[in-house]
Amino acid sequence: MSDPYLPLKVVSASVSLGSESKGWNLDAPAAEGDPERSFLFDVYFDVPFSGTPVVHLGLVGFDIDQCSSSRVKLTAEKITGAGFQARVTTWRSSRVYSVDFDWIAVGS
Repeated sequence: MSDPYLPLKVVSASVSLGSESKGWNLDAPAAEGDPERSFLFDVYFDVPFSGTPVVHLGLVGFDIDQCSSSRVKLTAEKITGAGFQARVTTWRSSRVYSVDFDWIAVGS
């Protein structure tokens, strides 16, 4: 049973990813037949949580080609007490040059 008075730990940071990030693949159109493509980025907490925290991501900026449709999705995956993976996904012809997001993790 959890103690409702147990203090929570809150950790947050800002992340900028884009064309200069190693492995960035969102700045060119997808190959024929590929409906979407993604870029994964590992985030590690400075001090680990004792359990799995709740992670919230917020998109705060982006640079997208104006000649194609503008689609960006940002999700947190594989969340553990040590960190998580941030997935930036775009669709077919969208060309994303950079994405800026903030994240916050809350847990014990």
